[in-house]
Formats: sequence, C-alpha cells, structure tokens
Amino acid sequence: MLERTRPSTSWLLTALILLMGAALLFPLGRWLANEWWTNDYYSHGVLVPLVSGFFAWRIIPRLERGGDNRGLLLVGLGVGLYLYFFAYRAFHLTALAVILMLTGIVWTYWGWQGVKQMAFSLAFLLFMIPFPFVEASSLPLSLFTGQLATRLMQALGMDVTVQGAAVTLPNANLVVGAQCSGVRSIISLAALTAIFAYLVEGAWWRKALLFLAVIPIAVLGNIFRVSSLLWVADKWGADAGFTYYHDYSGFAFFAFAFILLILTARLLRCHRIRNDL
Repeated sequence: MLERTRPSTSWLLTALILLMGAALLFPLGRWLANEWWTNDYYSHGVLVPLVSGFFAWRIIPRLERGGDNRGLLLVGLGVGLYLYFFAYRAFHLTALAVILMLTGIVWTYWGWQGVKQMAFSLAFLLFMIPFPFVEASSLPLSLFTGQLATRLMQALGMDVTVQGAAVTLPNANLVVGAQCSGVRSIISLAALTAIFAYLVEGAWWRKALLFLAVIPIAVLGNIFRVSSLLWVADKWGADAGFTYYHDYSGFAFFAFAFILLILTARLLRCHRIRNDL
C-alpha cells in the first residue's frame, strides 16, 4: 500500500526564522537608516551592507559545508547582547551584537574555516555603525588641523595668525569648525582603503600597515586642504575661499590622499589585484 508523502516543511521553518529575524532587527535597521540619512559622518553607511554582501556572495559558493554547533553559542550570546543593549537603547552596541550573531551563523553553517574566509565581509560591517566617539573627536582634530595648517602657511610667508579655532588674515577672520576636522574624510577613506587592501595581493602585515596608513594620510590630506583654503581666502577673500573653494576642496583632498595611498601601496608591494575574487 502506498503512503502519501508529507510535504517538506523545512522551507516553512526557514521562512519563519527569517521573519522573526526581520522583526527583531527592524528597530535597529530604522535607527541605522536615520543615522545614515542625517549624520554627515556616516552618509556612506547605506553602501556598507551592499559591499559586504557582494563579497560574501562571491565567497559563499566556494565554502564547504562543515557545520560546527559551537557557533550556536556565539549566536545565542549575540542575541542576548542584542536584547540587553537594545533595552538600554545603546544602538551602536546593538549593531555590534548583530555582527556577532552573523559570525556565529557563519561558524554554525561553514565551520571556523568559513569564518576565516568571510572575515572581511563580517568586519567591514563595522563601517556602517555610527560610533558616538567619532563625532566627539571632530573638535580637537579640527583645532589640531587648524594649528598645523596655519603654521605651514606662516612658514611659507603668509601673514596669518591663529588663536584656538580663530584664524586671522589681513582681509578676513575665519573659524576652523568641526567640519574642517577631516573625520568624515578619514572614515570614508578608511572604508575605501579596507576594500583596496582586501582586493590586492600581499602579506597580511603589509595590508595592515596599508590600512593603518590611512590615518596619517587623511590628516596630511586635510592639512593640505585647509592650507589651500587659507591661501585662496588670503588671495581672493573669504567669500572665494568659503563660498566657492570650500565646497570643491574635497576633490583636492581625495586626489592628494589617493596619490599618497597609491605610493604607500607600492612601497609595501600591495598593488597587484588578486585573481581569486
């Protein structure tokens, strides 16, 4: 006698898990979307999950299914931390807990070897999280940039003085604000450099040095930007410097930083693109 085969319910279980996960992550997603839309320092954040997902999509087909149930412990820890931080509305820590959960899921499905191969995709998600210390660092960094840029222009013979954030030129009085700190440029350049370091061949320590070089490169690039802005304001007035040049000086910064980045990559022998991605 033939028995009727019961339809598989695995897809129903998968759909239910995905639905519960979406409901759990929705409040965090709404907060992140609002930060990406309103926080100038993290306007690039919406692209981070897309880039991370792209590299994960390229790697997953090559992973061998070697599940490890120890990954479930990490998933459970991530869920617990998510709920705890969410209760206190510490959303940046809640986002870190999500990355922990994703790491545990990869570990569960593909083992520790899968975690190592997916390490970049998981770690790159850090660039989407608006950490509170980033904005707090903008003011002291802007003062540091203003001081060095002014000293540089004085050394080149310009009649300029600085007192705190106030810069005085013969024909204008300027204030070096938080937007001149270069923090936004450092974050964006760090994200681009992380992708670049991942795509090129080279020993891990060379790639690490290349990534760490972002900080001095970005600081030097921003000093170059502020110095050139002071030069324009001195030659053609504050309106020319802050109404016209200021809006387009970002291009000069990225051109300067990109040249330094390429030179650093060549110095570290990290300039050939990998052929396994």
